[in-house]
Amino acid sequence: MFKSTILTLPGIGGSGPQHWQTLWEDEYGFTRIEQRDWETPTRADWVANIQKVVSGYDPKAVILVGHSAVCGAIVEWTQQYPTKIKGALLVAPADPEAETFPGGAHGFAPMPLAALPFPSIVVASANDYFASVERTKQFARAWGSEHVNVGQAGHINVSSGFGQWNRGLEILKKLDS
Repeated sequence: MFKSTILTLPGIGGSGPQHWQTLWEDEYGFTRIEQRDWETPTRADWVANIQKVVSGYDPKAVILVGHSAVCGAIVEWTQQYPTKIKGALLVAPADPEAETFPGGAHGFAPMPLAALPFPSIVVASANDYFASVERTKQFARAWGSEHVNVGQAGHINVSSGFGQWNRGLEILKKLDS
């Protein structure tokens, strides 16, 4: 179904068994980039781990699928390791400068606002607790990403009613062409 190497990157806490990222991994064989610390991470550790994993693949075939706080780590990774991958789907990027950003995470602020050197799509919600839609639009403009607002979808996770997320798969297919 997918031609590319799809690497999933959960946010803080990881993605549980009913999260759309986990369901996609199970159904389509996508590979999760595991992190050493899901609960009290540092962005620097996540960035180094992204590089370690991506360097094991042909970057021209890689699409990263990030959710929440890891979106900023993906942008930081491109600044530290300028790698031209096939693309990135950045879902519900959490704003590390917002009061709602989870405590215990270190080095995530400020949000990097550099242009990405590959195609990318930011998927946002009109009522995400972790980032306003205006802020996600700012991220998308800075990163050179397409911005897709999926409406009243919370944080686009299990607590917001998202298990198998078919619309997300359709958006991902745009990067896989």
